[in-house]
Amino acid sequence: MNKQDQDFFWPSYVDLMTALFLIMLVLFVLSFKMFRDKDAENRRNIELLQVEVQEKRKLDEIKAALSRLDSRYFYYNERYKRHELLVDVLFPQSSATIPQRSLVPLRRAGQELSRVINSIKGSDVKYLIVIDGRAASFPQGDPRNITQRDYALELSYKRALSLLQFWQNAGIKFPKDRIELIASGSGFEGAGRTGDVRDRRFVIQILPKVGTLDTRRIK
Repeated sequence: MNKQDQDFFWPSYVDLMTALFLIMLVLFVLSFKMFRDKDAENRRNIELLQVEVQEKRKLDEIKAALSRLDSRYFYYNERYKRHELLVDVLFPQSSATIPQRSLVPLRRAGQELSRVINSIKGSDVKYLIVIDGRAASFPQGDPRNITQRDYALELSYKRALSLLQFWQNAGIKFPKDRIELIASGSGFEGAGRTGDVRDRRFVIQILPKVGTLDTRRIK
């Protein structure tokens, strides 16, 4: 190899080695980033799974506690996934006033619900308790220009509100920092409704919510 060839070879070799080094460096950086991102994703998935397992365990505890509600007052309707208050309340026609004979069993039912809810430990558990009233579909003797549906919705809400206020006035306590207790009326519509005047049980929806996921820790 003459001197001119040698002078050409070594710069070319250095350039080639430099290029290969840069390529390897880029591949290393990309691989490291992919590994780091995959590792972060795996850790995030593990944390999410741990949260889900904890929430599932807590929900199972809540379900077990609610299953201890006194069967004289509450029935869990497996078909519609809801609790039904077994106290029959035969309201006077077009009235939201709870009959006198229903007050004692309704008070005991409220006390039973309060006892079970308060027995569930853990401040991270919140509940939405919905008292859902019912009403027959036909507005007998109502002088207003109102549809059957609107009549039933209004009356069923007033009946649910009567029960909520009765429980409050009876001194039945639910933890305010964990419970939101609301009245609702769905009239004669909805799953399991017959629209018959004999369809007079309240539905108690107990919806637990376990904790919140702090996404600031998972990025």
